[in-house]
Amino acid sequence: MDNLYIAPTPSSPEVDFRFDSHSLSLRGESYPENAAAFYGEVLARLREYLAEPGERRIDVHIALAYFNSSSTKMLFNLIEALHEAAEAGSTVQLAWYYDEEDDTILEFGQELADDFPAIAFDCQPVAPR
Repeated sequence: MDNLYIAPTPSSPEVDFRFDSHSLSLRGESYPENAAAFYGEVLARLREYLAEPGERRIDVHIALAYFNSSSTKMLFNLIEALHEAAEAGSTVQLAWYYDEEDDTILEFGQELADDFPAIAFDCQPVAPR
């Protein structure tokens, strides 16, 4: 399966899904004009990858400095798909990066960790810019 790379823009994150090495990364800010359209391909490709047979270890890195409410729903859908893979036997390790001064992003990561217990969450602070 081909990897997926989408370059960042001022309103959409860098998507670097290296399916061949089981490493998935989202970085930047996420408030695209149409979050469903932006994340549609990302979710479709992720689900295609997760549908391949076999258990695997998947490393996920999410470092979003800001995301709007429509991106929140898309992130939830993405992590829900990973959770289903974890429940089916894959190991999913998710590093959730947040600005030390941004309690909102930290709390969202903690809520995700509570909602999706099959994923090994690791909330990691990053120094503010």
